[in-house]
This record gives sequence, C-alpha cells and structure tokens, in this order.
Amino acid sequence: MSDEIQSTIAAIEADERALVLPNFDNDDAWRLGCLLVELARERDLPVTVDIRRGSQQLFHAALPGTTPDNDSWIERKVRVVERFGASSYLVGQRAAAKGTTLNEQHQLPLQRYAAHGGSFPIRVAGVGIVGAVTVSGLPQAQDHALVVEGLRDFLAG
Repeated sequence: MSDEIQSTIAAIEADERALVLPNFDNDDAWRLGCLLVELARERDLPVTVDIRRGSQQLFHAALPGTTPDNDSWIERKVRVVERFGASSYLVGQRAAAKGTTLNEQHQLPLQRYAAHGGSFPIRVAGVGIVGAVTVSGLPQAQDHALVVEGLRDFLAG
C-alpha cells in the first residue's frame, strides 16, 4: 500500500470518528443542505447536494452546471455507504490499497455502486449511521472534502 493511500485512509477514518452528530432530523438536513449549497455557491461549484435519512430523501439541490448524471452518481455512492457503513471515498481507497476496486472485490455492478468520494455517513451519537450526505460534480477528493467541510461547519455552528 502506498504511503499516500495509507495517509488518505487514516485521515478519512479520523473524520468519520470525529464527525458524529448529537441528533439528526428533517430540520438538521435542511440546515446542512443549505450550508453545503452556500459553500458551493460561494465557490461557483457545479455540484448536486443530496441528504437522506434511511431511504427518505430530505434534501436535494442541483446547482448550475450539473446534469442528471450527477443524480446517478449520488445513487451509486449512497448505495456504497448503506452497504459498507463507511464513506464512499474510504471504501474506494481501501480497495485501492489492496490493488483492486470495490466492484471487482465484491463483484458489484458499476451501474449500481460507485466507491468514489462524495458520500459520507450521517452518524448520530449513541445510535450509529442514520443516513448519508452526498455531493457530486467535482473530482472525488473534492466532493469528499466539501462534504467533510460542511459537516465540520455544521457541527461547529
């Protein structure tokens, strides 16, 4: 495993341990979603933002420059979070560290699962994973970084 991948995995794992919410309801989804949209608008980023609790979509916004393909990427990234209980970027990096891909490793169809950065589990203290917050439209590391920044700001606010 390369030092870069190992470092990336350690950083993502640390973020997942740190970014735990005290609770999460529909109003929280709205506030987090609006925060992410505002961050993206300030930087003129062409992203789609999606937040779910369980199977219910609580927030969805497609900013200028996005296409329906971003919605497909969101669906595929969310499936990774739901199935593996970790961010889509972490799952992809763990597979890369083994010299493979998630799809090869688990024989999963590319059309249904995307272990690319951008979907992050919503964890509630004392409960566990209750949903996912996802960004699509940028290179995977940037999608992931935007979600992490949004969650940090949300927790700090």
